[in-house]
Amino acid sequence: MTLYLSRLRLKRDPRTEALKALIDPEGPGALDAHHRLIWTLFADHPDRRRDFLWRADGRGRFYALSVRPPAPAPLFESPDVKEFAPDLARGDRLSFVLRANATKALKREGRGERADVVMALLHKLPGQQAPGREARSQRPEQRMDLARRAAQDWLAAQGARDGFSVEALEVQDYSVTALPGHLGRRRGQPQFGILDLSGTLGVTDPGVFLPALARGFGRAKAFGCGLMLIRRAGPGS
Repeated sequence: MTLYLSRLRLKRDPRTEALKALIDPEGPGALDAHHRLIWTLFADHPDRRRDFLWRADGRGRFYALSVRPPAPAPLFESPDVKEFAPDLARGDRLSFVLRANATKALKREGRGERADVVMALLHKLPGQQAPGREARSQRPEQRMDLARRAAQDWLAAQGARDGFSVEALEVQDYSVTALPGHLGRRRGQPQFGILDLSGTLGVTDPGVFLPALARGFGRAKAFGCGLMLIRRAGPGS
């Protein structure tokens, strides 16, 4: 399978700037707007299914990994597209960044469902089922500690299945956002968590790892999660 890694940038002209609040907004609406924006590069017919991963890199910049090169689109500069076929061997060390919606399977009241790995840990803490003022005040501090623990366990499990081992991991950020299309009153609002991860990994099975890169990691891939960007790790990294 041939893959293409593309760097994408919005045009900086008056017409694009006039649409900035719609196509590159800040806040909860950004995920849905960016999702629709990236589709303008790949939607060549009405029945096309998504066959690409993407992530926003801020200030009108994006990355995409796809099985087809992106088409020119009026709102974008000419894409910078390269074939993505890294020559990897067992034992290679890679630096990576990954924005992931990390979930795990749970059974609740006899029903199977998936839960965000950080919130699943948070809800196990004493007092979190019906938190008082003190428990609520602890949540921001606890959340990043739990995010590190949950991310380490989750990514290690991904690696055991997908041909890599985690050597070093940093959690740059963890946030919870409303599912696009369900913005409104917070009570009962569908939400999902986003982990921004970076670190170093070792390739244990390149024949498994490369297809996994193409599939992406975790869920919410339509909304900019799952794309792992890699490069060779330097000495001592």
